Amino acid sequence: MQFAPVLHAEWLKIRTLRPLLGALGVLFVTGTAFSALGGASSASEPEFDPLFTTQFGVHLGQIAAISFGAMAVSAEFRGGALRLSLSAVPQRGHWFAAKVTAIALPALAVGLLTALASLFAARATMGSAADGLTAGEQARAVVGCGIYLTLMALLAAGLATLLRSGVATLSVLIPFILIVSFVIGDAAGTATDFLPDRAGQVILQQTHEGTPGPWAGLAVTALWTAAALLAGAWSLRRRDA
Repeated sequence: MQFAPVLHAEWLKIRTLRPLLGALGVLFVTGTAFSALGGASSASEPEFDPLFTTQFGVHLGQIAAISFGAMAVSAEFRGGALRLSLSAVPQRGHWFAAKVTAIALPALAVGLLTALASLFAARATMGSAADGLTAGEQARAVVGCGIYLTLMALLAAGLATLLRSGVATLSVLIPFILIVSFVIGDAAGTATDFLPDRAGQVILQQTHEGTPGPWAGLAVTALWTAAALLAGAWSLRRRDA
């Protein structure tokens, strides 16, 4: 079977499932709103980073992106949906590639739109504090944020395929991001610079102190995502539908 019709079928699934569209909507609203709030309240802080402030909403937006990726896959493990999908597309790798692409494309589109809206919203509330940002830095933040959110959605998709549960995936990833990175991370040394969220978010910072640079940090997140997708693909091939 050709790839295009399989991808179209997977896109129809995403488009017709309201919780998935709702997650993308939450990603845009929360990302933009919290970036605007961050711009209004962060300018007076001693460690103020104007570039990161323009994408401050990524902290909550990434939870919506993770939820989108996890739910898009976990829906296949309810009610025998995966059996029907694999009956139509017996090549499991072919089907999984289409599923991943169908998740990545809307996540990237909404991620880029959210990052651009966040930039304008934060600049409006930051006022003159944003005047020092260059066009190149702002473009890096917008493109980097869109890619980062896409990678987090795909990381969740790969883990959901491995665990066969959206709830289990969210129970692992969300506490990991909210607790390990921000509570334990600062006390654990430079090793935490290579965690998927901390490494990827370096691209949103005007200046950084960690080991990986902006694009190298995003590459680290991409490696985590690739590992999760490979693990998910392995599980899909090895286990019964």
